[in-house]
Amino acid sequence: MLINFNPTSNVAKLIIVVELILVIYLLNTLIVSVYRGYQIDKVINLFETENRRIEEDNRKKTEDFEYFTSQNYIDKIAKQNLGLINPGEQVIVLSSQNLPKPGQILSIEDGPDNVLVDLENKDKWWYFFFDRTAI
Repeated sequence: MLINFNPTSNVAKLIIVVELILVIYLLNTLIVSVYRGYQIDKVINLFETENRRIEEDNRKKTEDFEYFTSQNYIDKIAKQNLGLINPGEQVIVLSSQNLPKPGQILSIEDGPDNVLVDLENKDKWWYFFFDRTAI
């Protein structure tokens, strides 16, 4: 029993059609799997970025927690709110009365009823380094 494979044979046409359908199915499966892999990689990159952001937030919150529980912070808050004075420290209270405005200098020679004089920056430095009669 010999099968005749001439170009117009129905069996040859059927085999070619089946092979074409098989190739189309395989190409479709390949394309779908590549696309799903791309989508998965995209989601993985999104999660990795989110994980890095969360790790940075956790690191910052840990540093903040360590600072807020440190003795330095507790002392600072106690001094600001409760008036704590450590041994050997002195408290200085500044009055807002008769203080020079920024950019002005107060002359000692003028006495208690002093005159405020506007100075340029270079003059301020001159008085700071050389003229000790002015404050």
